[in-house]
Amino acid sequence: MTETPSPDPLAHVVVVLDEPQNLVNIAGVVRAMKNTGLSHLRLVRPAEFDPWRITGIAHRADDVVDSTEIVDTLDEAVADAVFVLGTTARARTAHRSWDYPRNWAPHLLTHTRRGGTVALLFGREDRGLSNHGLDLCNGLCTIPTHPDYSSLNLAQAMLLVAYELFVEATKPTEEALPLGKRYQRPATRHELEQTFQALEEGLEKLDFFRARKAESVMRTLRTMVSRAEPDEQEARLLRAVGFEIRNVVRRQESG
Repeated sequence: MTETPSPDPLAHVVVVLDEPQNLVNIAGVVRAMKNTGLSHLRLVRPAEFDPWRITGIAHRADDVVDSTEIVDTLDEAVADAVFVLGTTARARTAHRSWDYPRNWAPHLLTHTRRGGTVALLFGREDRGLSNHGLDLCNGLCTIPTHPDYSSLNLAQAMLLVAYELFVEATKPTEEALPLGKRYQRPATRHELEQTFQALEEGLEKLDFFRARKAESVMRTLRTMVSRAEPDEQEARLLRAVGFEIRNVVRRQESG
């Protein structure tokens, strides 16, 4: 299966807010989306969602508000994404792929121009992304600010990331697939999560975690695999490796 090229690369960008606590912040994000040509918003368990109040703050944004999706889990919110970019200001980005929004923009639009969904993920206002949220990300972006006052509110951070995408999307592009090369569709986040689960089950059957911390090993594997950006066929192969390890050990145990 191949992706269908998109005439509007921003049409495949989804903004995901994980447990937003303040309706005014949601409205600020909606307004920033309208400023930068984005139209898809997903909210994970918002503390409050009132379309009338939001459009009273973000005028002429009814289209974004009316199409907003509200979901129960973060996994559901990013399941169809081929690339999830998280935002963080924390030092715990060690051993994860990170860069600035301007440098991420061309890479993200490479996916969206081929018809793949890219998710921009923002954590709660009071504590940012959870460890689980970070694990779901293919990459992280940090917004450079003055060290004496580095805090940005949710709408500010979203606007700065979206602005870089908007600027990059307006540049002329002559991107074309290399002759003779056929691209498989990139694996979605849901497919990668299935792959990681299979690998973890296989390694557990091998007793691989006896002398190693499972969480640390899997986080490293997540970073490695996410950096490689496997396509759907490659993700299935990795998943099959995990299943086969598990099955071989089970056969040995029963024999």
